[in-house]
This record gives sequence, C-alpha cells and structure tokens, in this order.
Amino acid sequence: MTLKRPTLDEYFMEIAKVVASRSTCIRQKVGAVIVKDKRILATGYNGAPSNLPHCDEVGCLREKLKVPSGERQELCRGVHAEQNAVIQAAKFGISVEGATLYSTHCPCITCAKIIINSGIKKVVYGKDYADKNGIELLKDAGVEVVFFPVEI
Repeated sequence: MTLKRPTLDEYFMEIAKVVASRSTCIRQKVGAVIVKDKRILATGYNGAPSNLPHCDEVGCLREKLKVPSGERQELCRGVHAEQNAVIQAAKFGISVEGATLYSTHCPCITCAKIIINSGIKKVVYGKDYADKNGIELLKDAGVEVVFFPVEI
C-alpha cells in the first residue's frame, strides 16, 4: 500500500493553516510560514501585538465601523500573519533572504512591502484578498507569486 505523499506546497500550506488556527482576529484567521531549503524558519498568525488584549477579547473597530475587507487597514489593532512571521525571524536573528513565504491569504500591500524588503523571493498564497495591490507590487519587485488554492 502506497500512501500519497504531499507535495512541498501542500505540506507547507497545511502547516500555514494550522498556524492560522492560533489567530485571534474576529474577521479572518490567517497563517504564514517562511521556508528556506525545505526547512521552516518562522511562522506567524494575525493578532494583537504582544502583551496587548486580543481582538476576540476587546472587539474590532473595523467590524464596528463596518469597514469592507481590504480597506482602512490602519484602523486594525492586529499585526498581520506575514508581518509576524518576518518579525519572528528578525527577533531571533534568522535571515529570510531568498526564502519562500506560504500564506493562507493573499498579502496586503503593507505586507508586500515588508516581504520585498526582507528579501523573500517567492510567495505562495491560498485565498484571494479584496485588495490586489499587494500582489501587483510583489510581481513588480520580481517576487515570484503563486496562487495555491486552499480550503480554510
């Protein structure tokens, strides 16, 4: 009997989905995994900054104001999954130069800027986002972008 071995994209995207399960965001559960040479360097999920109350505890201003997805991100108290993954790597002195970032969701434009400047060379994402500017910016910067649909 031969078991089907997942591809690397399937494997790392499944891990990103598990990471997303730690999210405390009311609106979307997002997970990210940074990988290099088939090894996980860092992970991140969306939620409030360290040592602050989480959105699922204090509420969401964007939800209260009925702000559509992809708009007025500056109102969000949460740190995005992709940002948290890059921050985690930086905090522990891990270079992400040339790495691949797997994200359950399409990066927003702010995350795209961070991804570009961190030296990540490839982004694999599983779910579209209302704001497509992040994807366009990644492509403009020469970052390889792959849509890998996932059920979340």
